Amino acid sequence: MNMALTDVDMGIITEALGRPPNEVESAIFENLWSEHCAYRSSKPLLVTMPTSGDNVVIGPGDDAAVIKFTDELVLAVAMESHNHPSYVDPYDGAATGVGGIVRDVISMGAKPIALMDCLYFGSCEKEKNRYLFEHVVAGISDYGNCIGVPVVNGEVVFHQSFDGNPLVNVACIGISKKDQIITGRVKTPGSHILLIGSTTGRDGLGGASFASRDLSEESEAADRPSVQIGDPYTEKLLIDATLEATQTGHVLACRDLGAAGLSGASAEMCSTFGGRISLDAVPLREANMSPMEILVSESQERMVFEVLPEHVDEILAIASKYDLNGAVIGQVIEEPRYVVEHKGSVVADIPINLLTEGAPLCTPDGAAVEVKERLLPLRKAALHERVMSVLSSPNIASKEWVYRQYDYEVQTRTIIKPGNGAAVLGLSGCKGIALSSGCYPQQVALDPFRGSVNTVFEKAMDLAVKGAEPAAFVNCLNFGNPERADIYSQLEGSVAGLSHAARILGVPIVGGNVSLYNESEEYQTAIIPTPSIGIIGYIQDVSKCPAAVFRQEGDVIILIGKTSPEYGGSEYSDLFGLNGSVPEPRSNIKETIDTLTELVQSEKITAASVVSRGGIVATLAKMCRETGAAINLSRYLRHEDEIFSESPGRAIISVSPQDVNHVVETLTSRGIPNTTIGKAGSNELVITVLDSRLAFSLALIEECLNALSRCMVA
Repeated sequence: MNMALTDVDMGIITEALGRPPNEVESAIFENLWSEHCAYRSSKPLLVTMPTSGDNVVIGPGDDAAVIKFTDELVLAVAMESHNHPSYVDPYDGAATGVGGIVRDVISMGAKPIALMDCLYFGSCEKEKNRYLFEHVVAGISDYGNCIGVPVVNGEVVFHQSFDGNPLVNVACIGISKKDQIITGRVKTPGSHILLIGSTTGRDGLGGASFASRDLSEESEAADRPSVQIGDPYTEKLLIDATLEATQTGHVLACRDLGAAGLSGASAEMCSTFGGRISLDAVPLREANMSPMEILVSESQERMVFEVLPEHVDEILAIASKYDLNGAVIGQVIEEPRYVVEHKGSVVADIPINLLTEGAPLCTPDGAAVEVKERLLPLRKAALHERVMSVLSSPNIASKEWVYRQYDYEVQTRTIIKPGNGAAVLGLSGCKGIALSSGCYPQQVALDPFRGSVNTVFEKAMDLAVKGAEPAAFVNCLNFGNPERADIYSQLEGSVAGLSHAARILGVPIVGGNVSLYNESEEYQTAIIPTPSIGIIGYIQDVSKCPAAVFRQEGDVIILIGKTSPEYGGSEYSDLFGLNGSVPEPRSNIKETIDTLTELVQSEKITAASVVSRGGIVATLAKMCRETGAAINLSRYLRHEDEIFSESPGRAIISVSPQDVNHVVETLTSRGIPNTTIGKAGSNELVITVLDSRLAFSLALIEECLNALSRCMVA
């Protein structure tokens, strides 16, 4: 195994142990002290995030966060990355990313009810990127479909910086009764540690340390053993067995075997006291596995439970009922040490706090955050051609090719399905949740603070147009090598931006994941910074959610928010080189979100969608997939190119004629800019802007928006 402990690390460990660590101990430290597990570069930044709130039951630090939904029900939410494995083996890397985040949720005693996936790839013009994309989506769909958890929302972004290092971020939401939630820390010395699930093999060896270094040209072959192999059918059994076991009340603590395998799960679980682990009791898949291999293997579909001795047989019987392996592999001890035995010998004996909390922090001196203005050569084209190019861009086009592979209706909770903005799930009577996810990486690359703020605001707007009040969000911070001052400053600026947005909205950041060292030796580049988020909002009555497309002829169309010539990080800028700064976050965003939520729940809005990538013209085109509209922007925009601006805090809504006065008066009285721009109806979208008149048949719009599907099936 490639050891990654520094000389400083070895010095600290040797002094604490009073001797050099042996091979097994070194492997344990390498994984638990990796960036992936210990957050050595990011922890000083993460503690500045606002993580508490009235609805927060369990915040960051456990396998998943838990937030209050009703007086009886709570929701568990978690988000993780599986970036490097998905480059080396896209199918298994993505599939096991789904499996891992689902186990994070069930380890809290919650039933997984929804998944979201945020996917970032290099240019889809390259065959290799299409291959990675195709197999990542297949891995997610096959695993999610087999375990019966719907993928209801997500995002796909293509950018050349992801050549050689795609990003696969997955969020999971679960539901539980409040009194059935458990945590991941042991409660009682003398209790037993049980390992439940699949056998332990040599797949996934050193996955945590692998995730904490750059990808090289040889990664696809050399790092293949670091990628886990998933079995969704075993995962489904493990979900059912874990939930049945936790509902007995006899599981005192539970953890998923994810990063660093058994060593990570058992050490972190036992860190409130201490633990003694017997490797002889671990059910193995392969013969002659060494202690190091058994400890750091990241074989999938495994959980550890803390159970009192008198309840062990009952819990093992549940495992047997589901044809799962179950074994007592250790004990909670009072002495704060992590002791591992194998064939009668102690192969590791480590102060447990040193292992789980002792990794020295690495806080590079970040350069001052550089706010960039992308200077691209202008590419001239007629306005109609530019619109067609934007609508046909893979980043704007429909993602139906992706989500049609997912069984997004399994469990029968999905009310608003993928492809319609935020997803909506019904949970308890008329109450439900809205879910949205994604990032503005092109904006973050130019201005980490503003781009991150706009990411949160846009996703909160996604909820608002469904009538949902944002309750909490999780993040997945994807960056390059933090040892570089410029990369660290990106991370610093993004964390500050996410935190600022959370405070403005009053929405806590309850958990997340940090994925660093996303760089490719092959392409000599780092990814653009990508702090993707998953946000959850509460809906009082899911039957009142408006459509995402125009449906009622004669409805009045209103544009909410102010448009400015802000093109930095926009799709239009990438395609045509119109330069500019990153859009300024809107100061009235909280009022806009609250008002939209109120208007939707009052059933005054018949259709609603957020103006985001591609600007007004892209939003209008997507809203015209069932019926057309006649739009006049001449009195509203100062320049025709502003139809491509991605100014934040905007939405397009349609309103029945009898409700227009009420909606306009409500918006105006609260200082929210709004303009009546047209009416729904006809079989084409007609946009008048200054001296230009654009007309697109619904068939032509559909052809443009299906560009990604055509590319992937060609």
